[in-house]
Amino acid sequence: MGLSHDRLDALMERARREVDEGVLPACQVAVGVAGEVVAFEAYGEATTDTRFAVFSCTKPLVAAAAWVLIGEGRLDPSDKVADLVPEFGTNGKDAVTVEHLLLHTGGFPRHTLMPPQWDTRRGRLEAFAEWTLQWEPGTAFEYHPTSAHWVLAEVIERLAGRDFRDAVEDLVTRPAGLPRPVLGLAPADQEGIAEVEVRGEPATADELEQALGVRSVPSSEVTDAALIGFNRPDVRAAGVPGAGAVMTAADLALFYQRLLHDPDGIWRPDVLADATGNVRNALGDPVFALPANRTLGLVVAGGDGLGFLRGFGSSVSPRAFGHNGAGGQIAWADPATGISFAYATNGLDANVIRQFRRGLSLSTGAGALAGAP
Repeated sequence: MGLSHDRLDALMERARREVDEGVLPACQVAVGVAGEVVAFEAYGEATTDTRFAVFSCTKPLVAAAAWVLIGEGRLDPSDKVADLVPEFGTNGKDAVTVEHLLLHTGGFPRHTLMPPQWDTRRGRLEAFAEWTLQWEPGTAFEYHPTSAHWVLAEVIERLAGRDFRDAVEDLVTRPAGLPRPVLGLAPADQEGIAEVEVRGEPATADELEQALGVRSVPSSEVTDAALIGFNRPDVRAAGVPGAGAVMTAADLALFYQRLLHDPDGIWRPDVLADATGNVRNALGDPVFALPANRTLGLVVAGGDGLGFLRGFGSSVSPRAFGHNGAGGQIAWADPATGISFAYATNGLDANVIRQFRRGLSLSTGAGALAGAP
C-alpha cells in the first residue's frame, strides 16, 4: 500500500511546527510500512542519530520478551507471580498473576522503586515483599506506571536466566533489527541522547475543565521532576522496565513493523496475534471513564469511537495497537493499513491540553497516510 506524499509532507510540517515556534526543543518522526521505515525526520536540536527517552513506550518492549517466553512454553499468563518470584507473594499479593501485571489489574499501582533500591536484585526483592495491595487483583484497572513492570522484569530474568535488560535485547530488540541496546545503557553508551526539559506553562483549571472535563490532572509518580531524572546516567543505566528505554523514533517504528509482520519468527504466531489483538482488559479507565482496551502489553484503539482518547488519533482502524509514553511520545501500528508511526520529543510540554492536541493531530495525520502516492 502506497503512502500519500502530500499527506506525509503535511505530517512532517505539523511535527516541526512547534519546534520552529520554540514550544519544543526537538523531535523525531518516523513512519513504517511493508516491514521497513520509509520516512524518518528530525527537527530542532536533534539529528536522525539522536536518541530519546521514550518513557512508557518501553512497556511493549519488555512485554514482548514475555511473549517469547510464553511461545516457548516457559511462561503462561495465568501463572501466579509468587510461584515464579516467591519474594513477591506477601500481603495478599500471592493472587497476582502474570496476566494481571500485563493488564495493569494487579492492584498495586501506587508503589514505586527508587535508587539505590532499584540498583540491585536484593533491593528490588525487598521492595516487592513490602508492597501491599490497594485493591483485589483482577477487579479493577488502574495504570501501574512502573511497579508491575519491575515485577515482570524479575519474572523474565528468572525464566530467561539472565539480567532482564540483556534478555530484552537478546529476545526482542536485536532479533527485531534494532541497531543497539535500548534498555539499561552503560555510561559509555549514553552519547547523543537528547536531554529532557520542561517547556511552557501549565493549563489553568478552567482550561482543563473546558477541554478534558476535569479541573486538575490526577497525581501520580509521573511528574516532571521524575521524568527529568531520566537525564541522569545512573537512571539510564538502571533500565527502568516500564519507562527507561532510549531509542530513536525509527527504532520504534521498526519495532512495530515487526509486530505487524514478524519476518524472523521472533514470536509464536498465535501468541503475537493474542498480544496485538485480543482485548483482555475492558475495565473502566478511572481517568478517562472509558474501557481500557488492553491486551497483554498493548492498547487497542477499538471500535467505540474513543480511540483518540487512547492515543491513536481519529483516522486509524479499530484494530490499531500501540502504547504511548509520557511527555507526548507516540508509538502504534495499524494492521488495516500496515502503517506504523512513532514520534519522540525531549520537550515536556507543561500544557497537557496542547500536548494532547498535538498527539491527536500527529496520529490522525499518520493514520491517514495510506493512499495514492
